[in-house]
Amino acid sequence: MEKINMKGRGKIEIKKIENTTNRQVTFCKRRNGLLKKAYELAVLCDAEVALIIFSGRGRLYEYANNSVKGTIERYKQISNTDNSILIGSTNQTDSQYYQQETSKLLQQITNLQNSNRNLMGEALSTMNLRDLKQLETRLEKGINKIRSKKNELLFAEIEYMQKKEMELQNDNMYLRNKIADNERVRQQQMNMLPSTRNEFDVMPSFDSRNFLQVNLLTGNSLPSN
Repeated sequence: MEKINMKGRGKIEIKKIENTTNRQVTFCKRRNGLLKKAYELAVLCDAEVALIIFSGRGRLYEYANNSVKGTIERYKQISNTDNSILIGSTNQTDSQYYQQETSKLLQQITNLQNSNRNLMGEALSTMNLRDLKQLETRLEKGINKIRSKKNELLFAEIEYMQKKEMELQNDNMYLRNKIADNERVRQQQMNMLPSTRNEFDVMPSFDSRNFLQVNLLTGNSLPSN
């Protein structure tokens, strides 16, 4: 908060005076001082001064060494003229700036188009030996960069495929080992099963010769009629 050092008094803090009576007294004193300063400025410096003051209650106080209305009209005319001049000057400056920028961009576009045609082997008739050598150097550098990038991509692709092949081989080996382990476990389980041979397994095999002998013996043993 701003403070003012008054002679013979302490520092006064600049803020609204809450007491109505004190505020009114201060307003009257400072208003009179301000009007006096405006009068002195007009007389001493031959200046055109207009001062308008509204109190807190809305009462008007004014001073002018010419007339308040005349000074205000003069202010309006000068203010409008200055604004028009300023706006016109700004518009003209902006227009010139944009025209210059447009010309630069058009020139850059033309240069790029000519350069692209030269790179394609076109419009070479207007180029001298020095320009052709520079163009050749640019093309060689460009081709070297393209080849370098192509080789880089090829090596990366080969490395990726080799890595993929190694992963597939590892997966194949894992599956082979898994199948072999399963087969080994199954064989062990089969060997551990108990023997379950039934009575049909111990029966003798059928022999037709034995069957014939039995029939013959049976026929001889029958009584004759």
